[in-house]
Amino acid sequence: MPINITMPALSPTMEEGTLAKWLVKPGDSVESGDVIAEIETDKATMEVEAVDEGTVAKILVEAGTEGVKVNAVIAVLAEEGEDADSVSAPSDATSPVNGGGSEPSAATKNGSPPPLAGEVARASGSEGGAASATLASTEIGDDRIKASPLARRIAAQKGVDLAPLAGKGSGPHGRIVKKDVEAAEAGTSAAPAADAPAPATQQSREVAVRQEGGLILPQTLDERVYPPETYDLVPLDGMRRTVARRLTESFMQVPHFPLQMDLQLDELLSFRKKINDNAPEGVKVSVNDMLIKASALALMDAPETNASYTDEGIAYHHHAHISVAVAVDGGLITPVIFHAEQKGLSTIAAEMKDLAARARERKLKPQEYMGGTFSISNLGMFGIKSFGSILNPPEGMILSVGAGEKRPVVGADGELTVGTVMSVTLTCDHRVIGGAEGAQFLSAFKRYVQTPEAMLL
Repeated sequence: MPINITMPALSPTMEEGTLAKWLVKPGDSVESGDVIAEIETDKATMEVEAVDEGTVAKILVEAGTEGVKVNAVIAVLAEEGEDADSVSAPSDATSPVNGGGSEPSAATKNGSPPPLAGEVARASGSEGGAASATLASTEIGDDRIKASPLARRIAAQKGVDLAPLAGKGSGPHGRIVKKDVEAAEAGTSAAPAADAPAPATQQSREVAVRQEGGLILPQTLDERVYPPETYDLVPLDGMRRTVARRLTESFMQVPHFPLQMDLQLDELLSFRKKINDNAPEGVKVSVNDMLIKASALALMDAPETNASYTDEGIAYHHHAHISVAVAVDGGLITPVIFHAEQKGLSTIAAEMKDLAARARERKLKPQEYMGGTFSISNLGMFGIKSFGSILNPPEGMILSVGAGEKRPVVGADGELTVGTVMSVTLTCDHRVIGGAEGAQFLSAFKRYVQTPEAMLL
């Protein structure tokens, strides 16, 4: 009996991914544990292992295909003694590409989440193949016309009616793709009526919008403003697309407010120098490491701020799991220092160095960048004086850290001196945290920064 290989869920929130590369081909024999493919999620590239043994009979999703839905059948194995050539693709398989219009899988219908592939996937630093356009379907009248978004866009630009091409495309299952539209005869072009308000070619120059997750997002640029030959269009990868979606939802749906404070860094810088002068070889504590520790302790001092909003109530977390924004090619990722309130500065420094290095190589595992309760974003190294960050739900707060710089400081005795001052901005989810609670956190954070010896107590 044929064995279906399905698209695994590589993290609890994964709904789709890019099938970057196949490491097997039809006719190859595989055993349980063999690495058969590489899957790109929004954060990393993962290796997928076979969980059954057999012969690869058919590959249903080509390498480079984007938007492959979790639980979709991507390949079929023939069991031992079974003729691989006689194996056919399952007729009731979940449509492999997002937007295919198929029924949800049995697991989804039953309300249970798709199985995680944590035990059959390992982080990999290899890059995937070239991305192809996500296939989708369009409904015109009573007929379902399956076409890729690029094919539909080109058809609109050329005035090509897709109806005569329905079911005859060269893509999977007769889907219409780019080359089908480009090869269409002139007779298939829909001639616009003389009194039509605007021809298709003119409509294509307008700023198109699409509905995605309840949000209206721009899809194309107005050619009258930016002629195509004046710019290079780089397709979105999974990470940048996910960052754009999540932060847009956060900015529009989460009521947030900022709190700002200036902190003196002179004592912290002096304390850090003493630590590093006496640290074992290979250990170097950064200012950011100390801010991670100070944030974790401040969350413990103001536990009502270590919280997340849910529709069922407010979740108050028992430990401080600090997410740290790390810039990578194509976006950013937030590896997490778990139980940061319990860890020493040298441990935090070592973990952060390792996590940041692997984040830039996209080698982090999902459990290493999910589960934070509070975020830090530090742009001080770029000379940014102050800024405000967008919340990273479900976390209730994010701290934006600016540069430490020499500024005039008025001492307790009224004497004017020069000190190293850093500006921070705390963005709070107002559904969870009020102004007074946010101020309590900043007050505790300030105490640890300006009297760093308190971190050792």
